[in-house]
Amino acid sequence: QVQLVESGGGLVQAGGSLRLSCAASGRTFSSYAIGWFRQAPGKEREFVAARRWSGSGTYGTYYADSVKGRFTISGDNAKNTVYVQMNSLKPEDTAVYYCAATFTPGGRWSPSRAFDYDYWGQGTQVTVSS
Repeated sequence: QVQLVESGGGLVQAGGSLRLSCAASGRTFSSYAIGWFRQAPGKEREFVAARRWSGSGTYGTYYADSVKGRFTISGDNAKNTVYVQMNSLKPEDTAVYYCAATFTPGGRWSPSRAFDYDYWGQGTQVTVSS
């Protein structure tokens, strides 16, 4: 059974930084796609960033326009962990952040499409104060 565990959320002032981690366990990973989504109160879940690893040493990163230039997604395959470094945080970044994973990212996989992911974490709260 695959498990995803997020960590790193918290309270930060506007302009500050946080780094979220998504640790995956339960199987051996050769290729994967891990995405971050967020959901603010009263709003729909939205895509934040994703990282796709091909297993042959190549990877791709994807970002929502709202976080491009501020957030950076990276991964440590040895630790089965994907990170998102969030800089220049804004109050509108306040949300519960979820990581999601699929280990069969086929040709039709879309980083921003929630139903293209098979596993989800429990979420971590990020609160940015003004």
